[in-house]
Amino acid sequence: MRSPSLTVHAPAKINLALHVTGRRADGYHLIETLAVFSQLGDVVELAPAAVDTFAIAGPFAAALPDDDDNLIIRARDRLRRAFTQVRDRHSAIRLTKNLPVAAGIGGGSSDAAAVLRGLAALWEIDVDEAGLARLGAELGADLPMCLAGRPLIARGIGEKIAPLVDWPALPLLLVNPGVAVPTQTVFTGLERRDNAPLPALPPQRDAQSVLDWLRQCRNDLQAAALGLAPEIMEALDRLSASGARLARMSGSGATCFGLYDTIEAARRAEATIKQERPGWFAAAGATRGSNA
Repeated sequence: MRSPSLTVHAPAKINLALHVTGRRADGYHLIETLAVFSQLGDVVELAPAAVDTFAIAGPFAAALPDDDDNLIIRARDRLRRAFTQVRDRHSAIRLTKNLPVAAGIGGGSSDAAAVLRGLAALWEIDVDEAGLARLGAELGADLPMCLAGRPLIARGIGEKIAPLVDWPALPLLLVNPGVAVPTQTVFTGLERRDNAPLPALPPQRDAQSVLDWLRQCRNDLQAAALGLAPEIMEALDRLSASGARLARMSGSGATCFGLYDTIEAARRAEATIKQERPGWFAAAGATRGSNA
């Protein structure tokens, strides 16, 4: 008997630190990143269907294609090709797009990861997390991270993943000044690609120790992104002025995050920034800890 319809959360991926450490002969950049996942995210609804359908709703729906260029469609088709027993299965997929597009928070990859996980369950495919990660890596370097969906260190081009133990949940505010920054253009603008790796992780994993450790880290893409979108600096300045203990850009931008002592402080900062910049995306939440 086939599984009923289901809903899968597609959380925002936040790169708390991202160091670019080299470049492969094929042009792919080597990175070391500490990534976490937020309570904030998109929503993917899946149901059995006689024919494939795909619909997009939500505040950022208009920014996405609903055809074969969408990573969700590519993930669905790749899963079906990989498992012959489901090649005659079809699905109705509905995406509620709550996160800005081309924003450095892994929205498209997280959506595709949700589809891989969800359809594997809906179609009752016997595949483990490693198997899905191998499929995901064929679609994009962020997919294995988004399939893991928990605090982690990723190395290589993002496919070498080490989950973190006892990493705390962190109150944060995400802010995007309403500009899209193409990832490839940001990487092209790097001044150097042989930066130092992440420092050794802190032995203590309480929020203060984590914050002290993060201050030793960087986002090596931030300077290049600022050259393309100066609005990022205003976002960082407003986060700092709102009381963030640390403000940094996530991924290739333009989304920035601020870390706060409490979720209440993050929500107050959200209200302030929304009032000052009503056209910006601003959303407070918390990251998922290792034990969530």
